[in-house]
Amino acid sequence: MQWPGGARQVPVSICSQPCLPGQRKKTVKGIPCCWHCDHCDGYQYQADTYTCKMCRFNLRPNENHTGCRPIPIVKLEWSSPWAVIPVFIAILGILATLFVVVTFIRYNDTPIVKASGRELSYVLLTGIFLCYATTFLMISTPDVGICSLRRIFLGLGMSISYAALLTKTNRIYRIFEQGKMSVSAPRFISPASQLVITFSLISVQLLGVCIWFGVDPSQAIIDYVDQRTANPDFARGVLKCDISDLSLICLLGYSMLLMVTCTVYAIKTRGVPETFNEAKPIGFTMYTTCIVWLAFIPIFFGTSQSTEK
Repeated sequence: MQWPGGARQVPVSICSQPCLPGQRKKTVKGIPCCWHCDHCDGYQYQADTYTCKMCRFNLRPNENHTGCRPIPIVKLEWSSPWAVIPVFIAILGILATLFVVVTFIRYNDTPIVKASGRELSYVLLTGIFLCYATTFLMISTPDVGICSLRRIFLGLGMSISYAALLTKTNRIYRIFEQGKMSVSAPRFISPASQLVITFSLISVQLLGVCIWFGVDPSQAIIDYVDQRTANPDFARGVLKCDISDLSLICLLGYSMLLMVTCTVYAIKTRGVPETFNEAKPIGFTMYTTCIVWLAFIPIFFGTSQSTEK
């Protein structure tokens, strides 16, 4: 017998070929002995001959989609450029801050140091130091302790810095406003009063953090959503603290409020005499700080899908 095309071998008498691993059989309607082979794609795996099922949220299919395997866990590594550069800048900032502290201590009784307001200057330097030191907490491997320290110190350093600057600018503003109306000095301008005002402002930040701890205790989590890509091979779980973007902005919100208030006072005191030269550097600092914050917020939310965030 001759077959079409001149073939002499007897054709295989079969309706459908066996499906490959990772494929399910889809029966042809009306012909129960025939089927099509459908691939288990995406995050699906072959559960049985006729069924594909989704892997659990923390798993992804293996290479031939016959089973599931764990999704790799990633975190920000110390060797990453996203960590090395901030650490280098933070070390420079800490060294510069310590240099200023040592200089202040050495010349603590000189007129220029006294005129700058030694007490508030030390408070301000403490806040600057904490801002730089928080960099190391942000890069460290998240756990309950690290996440708790992040909540405390992330906003505390900036609150201390802005509270000290706000107290300074407010003092300058009240002195010159009082001078327009009377020769008597305004109230609460002594160093002790300034420290009380500053620590009162700082305590609001600490109170908010304490309430946050009570409402939502700190913990480290593995986020499988941010890096759940269309291709399962690139899926990653991100080890991070349970601080949402909104919570982070609320945590820094009080610092932003202090910063804006300080900027307002800096604008009001921009016309003080040149001999009283402390107001203008503070004003310049606050103007540039506002620009940095305006840039920070869109950049932070714009990198919400970045592993290194």
